[in-house]
Order: sequence, then structure tokens, then C-alpha cells
Amino acid sequence: MKMELYENEKQQCTSETPLILAIEDNEDNLLIVNYIVDSLSYRFIGEADGKKTLLIAREFQPNLILLDIMLPEANGIDLFHLLRQDSLTKHIPVIAVTALASAEERQKILDAGFDAYVSKPYMLEDIEEVICRYVNHKS
Repeated sequence: MKMELYENEKQQCTSETPLILAIEDNEDNLLIVNYIVDSLSYRFIGEADGKKTLLIAREFQPNLILLDIMLPEANGIDLFHLLRQDSLTKHIPVIAVTALASAEERQKILDAGFDAYVSKPYMLEDIEEVICRYVNHKS
């Protein structure tokens, strides 16, 4: 039944196929998200370098950004604030993807203003659900 819901949501998308941007330093996690995005027939950009987040988001205007919080050379919360301060990217929903499991860390993420968060390691269904919820909410 859940898959039927997603199939109906896919058909309701506007003429342009939604684009998902994932900023994630772990290649396996990027492959998982790419698989999910592909199964939804959406377009995908995966990037391991957090420093490129704003540039890519400005250029490609994704429908949704999945942003890892703990990146080697960038802080996901700081990147989120840069996205929100930029007039070209402030409207894009941003989902925090994090291994930070404590209630305090989760609250910090939500207080920063992220639209939602997904904990790692994550289930395929969790990522699929959040993508579908925010892409279809925007369209």
C-alpha cells in the first residue's frame, strides 16, 4: 500500500522531474540515496565535498537537499545557515542527515531550522518517505 501511495505521488509531479541534492562524505550512503532517488524516477546529484553545497544548490536549484551534519571539512549546521541566508537557496527544504543520536543533538538540529532530520544508519524507507514528503509538499 505504501508503494501505491508513492506511485501516485510520482504521477502528480510537475512537468520537470524533481532534483535531489545529497551532501554526504560517505560513498556508501551516497549510493543508497542515489538508489532511492532513482527508484522514485527523480534526478540526483551527490556530492562529498560540503564546501560545494551553496554553489551546487544555487546553480541547480534542487527540490530538496539532504545534508550530512558531520562532514570532514565543513559543519552541516553552518552550511545550512549559508543556504538560508542566500536568496537563491533559502526556499529549498533541507533535511539533516546525522549520526548524532542524542536528544540534545537532535534538538540542536531542529532549533537550527532544518525542515527535518534522518538518523544514520537509516532505513531505506525513512529516506524515501522524507524525500517524497518534501518534494511533493513543494510541488
